[in-house]
Amino acid sequence: MAGGTTDKLWTPSNIITISRICLVPLFVLVLISPWPQWTGLDFITNTEKSLLAAAIFVIISCTDWVDGYLARKRNEVTDFGKFMDPLADKILTTAALLALVELQVLPSWPVLIILTREFIVAGVRMVAASKGVVIAASWYGKAKTVFQIIAIVMFLIKDVMVFPDAGDFDLFYILSWIVMVIAVVLTIVSMMDYLVKSRTLLGFGEPKGDSGAKSAMPSASDLEAAVLQKAKAVVAAASKAGATLATAESCTGGLIAASLTEVPGSSAVVLGGIVSYANEVKMGQLGVSAEVLDTDGAVSEACALQMCECARSRLNAVMAVSVTGIAGPGGAVPGKPVGTVWIGFADQAGARASVHHFDGDRDQVRLQTTLAALDLFLEHLN
Repeated sequence: MAGGTTDKLWTPSNIITISRICLVPLFVLVLISPWPQWTGLDFITNTEKSLLAAAIFVIISCTDWVDGYLARKRNEVTDFGKFMDPLADKILTTAALLALVELQVLPSWPVLIILTREFIVAGVRMVAASKGVVIAASWYGKAKTVFQIIAIVMFLIKDVMVFPDAGDFDLFYILSWIVMVIAVVLTIVSMMDYLVKSRTLLGFGEPKGDSGAKSAMPSASDLEAAVLQKAKAVVAAASKAGATLATAESCTGGLIAASLTEVPGSSAVVLGGIVSYANEVKMGQLGVSAEVLDTDGAVSEACALQMCECARSRLNAVMAVSVTGIAGPGGAVPGKPVGTVWIGFADQAGARASVHHFDGDRDQVRLQTTLAALDLFLEHLN
């Protein structure tokens, strides 16, 4: 096993994923075929068929949570599972949407929007994979999937949900369309999010943090002097603002906190820091989820966000920074070369993170990371 991924193929989670795909034809068959007539069960109405199909759809959808939970709980995340799990979701939702169009329950335009998004995102992922880059999924995509599932279930059972004394006003039908419109909007937003994240892969703009990085590389001693001066400025600004600071560090191993506490008077503003070099510490002390580490990795936006949010909350600080990256000389993975660092920042307004690509040796990368983190403090203190 390496990097939290096992080579074992037929894990319980993968078996559930394959079963989910195999159950999709059953769902479609129950929904659109005249199986009551085929089986002599003429007393089963179309309404009852829709209810049964909706129940099957809900059961299949719930297995998505089960296989993900088992994979993380048993530490059996596989490359096969990472490929098949999202594919199974798309097969299920696509089959359900096309079946609703076939039954003339749903018009084709929302389905076309949803399928167009899937084709575009699949293409972007192919480009990213060819260049060894992993594009982190956002909450937009997860919310999109949830609303799609809810909308599909509502359209499946809309003929059953009839309110007495409602007259021509079909409240459930209106609610079904409201949920579907939300799903379509989230579909478009999540597609735009993927396109923005992949803009450099598609030839638009330059990677953040790369501008001018190779033009003039300062020495380690110059960087150390710059870090000390910046730390003094941060402590002075925090003292003036009455703000307290916290850090959550991985690749810097405590350098940010050390630079701050080297400044006389820093005890008035620096509450502490958490050094989380190992993933176990990130999970246990900084609340980083196993799902994030399995899906996005420790060097990721999601990990940096959870680190700084938890450090700020746990140490009761006004603001906190987090750093997680690859200082070198080893540790590089496809799409994340040595010098890749995610830096997060959290305050009362929330958390945000950005990726940086530093050049130089291990010491230079760590010092540049420290300098960038101190810059974040200073930016929000002034």
